[in-house]
Amino acid sequence: MDILLKNHDISQLSNFHTPATAQYYFEISSLEDISKLTEIYNFSEKNNLPVLIVWWGTNLLFAFDNYKWIVIQNSLKWWSYHQETSKLEAYSSESIWDIAQILESDDGQDLWHRFIGLPGSIGWAVFWNAGCFWLETENNFVSAKVWNIETQSIEILSKEDMEFTYRSSILKTSGKYFLISVIFDLSEKIEKYHSDVDNLDFRENKQPKWNTCGSFFKNPSKEYSAGRLIEEVGLKWFHHWWAFFSELHANFLMFDGKWSYTDLLELIEIAQEKVKKQFDIEITPEVRIIHN
Repeated sequence: MDILLKNHDISQLSNFHTPATAQYYFEISSLEDISKLTEIYNFSEKNNLPVLIVWWGTNLLFAFDNYKWIVIQNSLKWWSYHQETSKLEAYSSESIWDIAQILESDDGQDLWHRFIGLPGSIGWAVFWNAGCFWLETENNFVSAKVWNIETQSIEILSKEDMEFTYRSSILKTSGKYFLISVIFDLSEKIEKYHSDVDNLDFRENKQPKWNTCGSFFKNPSKEYSAGRLIEEVGLKWFHHWWAFFSELHANFLMFDGKWSYTDLLELIEIAQEKVKKQFDIEITPEVRIIHN
């Protein structure tokens, strides 16, 4: 179909930046573009082509060279904060880091201070129920405006509808919603656990930069962090070809090249096997691995 780009480079849509292209690609950059989703999904069903929706900063690992189906990039941008009500409304591709920083510097609203330095969009954060030092996206979530892929209509989802769990939501588990915008109530700080960590110092001095998606594995528990487990099995700073775990933080999986995603997949498997053998604990990826 004419509105879809063909064989489009999507390597920048994963923070690992492994070489990857999409057979079909479409970018939604305005509300008017949402009306084209019906045509795209009808095309996908007719041709048996699955659809992958991504945002800027999406923590994905592309486990392919060429994605044989359709990639839709959500690039909707706009946000507004109302001081009188402490309500924040943001489109799904806005940077959560930028919003948190502007809220603090311009409006004196520091409730999202821990999100300063968190790379990713509002949509990505809601999709994954992303969190920083026990402050999670769901804590101040009110509602989301979505396009229902099955009914091809716009709906409003409540916090209960979102089915938030640790690093997950109905956006991730059902795959039937395109996220348009989100409303948050920033009038009260709600934490899973309290933390006094200086997140700005932590991000600057204790987290690695460049080709990484941040913490790769979910923490099995508060007592056993994935980073601690990986370090104790001897994999901190361990290299497997172009893939390695950072010397600054063992749960940061890094990619130092442009050769192949297979190096990353093999190192992931090595870590899981070693942790299981030594601790009888299964560590599962927090990053979404996309296969053809």
